[in-house]
Amino acid sequence: MDEQKPEDFEALLRRFLAGEPLDPEQIAKAAGLPVDPAALQQLLSKLTAAIVPGETTEGLNWSLVETQAKQIASANSRKVTESVGKSIDAAMATGSLWLDEVTDVASITSEPKLLSRELWVADSLGLFKDLATPVANRMSEALTENFKENLPEEFSGFMSQASGLMKSAGSVMFAMQMGQALGRMSEEVLSAGDIGLPIFKEPRPAFVAQNLAELVDSLEEDSDQVYFYFVIRELAHARLFKQSKWLREYTVNLITAYAREISIDNTRIIEMSENFDPADIGNIQKAFESGALIAPRTPSQTIALERIETVLALIEGWVDCVTQAATTRLPRSAAVAEVVRRKRSSGGPAEKTFLTLIGLELRPRKLREASAMWNQITEAAGIQKRDAIWSHPDLLPTDADIQDPTALIAKLSNGAAEDDMDQALRDLLS
Repeated sequence: MDEQKPEDFEALLRRFLAGEPLDPEQIAKAAGLPVDPAALQQLLSKLTAAIVPGETTEGLNWSLVETQAKQIASANSRKVTESVGKSIDAAMATGSLWLDEVTDVASITSEPKLLSRELWVADSLGLFKDLATPVANRMSEALTENFKENLPEEFSGFMSQASGLMKSAGSVMFAMQMGQALGRMSEEVLSAGDIGLPIFKEPRPAFVAQNLAELVDSLEEDSDQVYFYFVIRELAHARLFKQSKWLREYTVNLITAYAREISIDNTRIIEMSENFDPADIGNIQKAFESGALIAPRTPSQTIALERIETVLALIEGWVDCVTQAATTRLPRSAAVAEVVRRKRSSGGPAEKTFLTLIGLELRPRKLREASAMWNQITEAAGIQKRDAIWSHPDLLPTDADIQDPTALIAKLSNGAAEDDMDQALRDLLS
């Protein structure tokens, strides 16, 4: 074997990533190998095995995601005092009674689950797998496509194995970024429904006890009132998804359908590679985190995104409306509600990183407008007709209804909603 020179390999890598044609002799020289197909094939085999040991190159390495996330989640994790659990339990019983007064949606019978940050990572992994897998696959495919476009013809015989290597490399890189984002997010979320969608397929109330306790301590409000407000909000969220069993899958399907159409801008990969520095892997990390590799949205994606934002706003607005009504007995409920709205509208840094990775913003921009719409429907048509809207996806209000609910309220008041619901049910059964 020839002597391997790191400076030769670095220069070679720069030229490859910049899209320049490569000479097989240069590759062999930089790698310290003879120009021997058997030796090069052996090298590719070893590299592929090293990147994803014991796994196929299809999909994302979720074991790596979970390991990475749990390491971060456990770093600053601590046990909370028993008083936190007692405060949550005390609010659960009374909060459930208060919700019964303001909504027809059935109550939750399951006990609240207190989560550590590590447990939140484990329990939420299934949801994030549904949301992120389409984009992760596109990232890996884009790296493979870029590799094929720039690979010299002399290496066509190794294409299959080399493509698998690049796809594995892309999956590993995305998995590490995903794991870091989820790990940091575990330090911010307060409950099972805090990101807008329930992490459990069978919705139940759950709280990340450490994070909730830290938030309560940071507010200049009576702690009991804060616990009551957050517990009631979580109960309302869990009730909605438990009764409308179609809602979680419906929303996830909207998001994943949008994500499958995400394309990667190869020109941005080339631009990034022109200034590539192997010693500064952080540049690649920043490109993933900033969403720089995701191409601009297509017109159809823009329409799909608007639908997703509308559904999320309807969910959050209903929860906000019901929680407001159920917490009127709390003297400081309005102040606590404003804290929640601000947190819900902005999200934390880790959440923004995750959402950038999948090219989608889950925080509804029309939360206040949707909440106002549900309040107007309640006043004009009553609780029963308001909550009956969640019987079927075809009954959900549109973005135009959020902006001006006059026509929807008139429809509900005239009893047309029941006719629409009956027709929707007939269509479903047939």
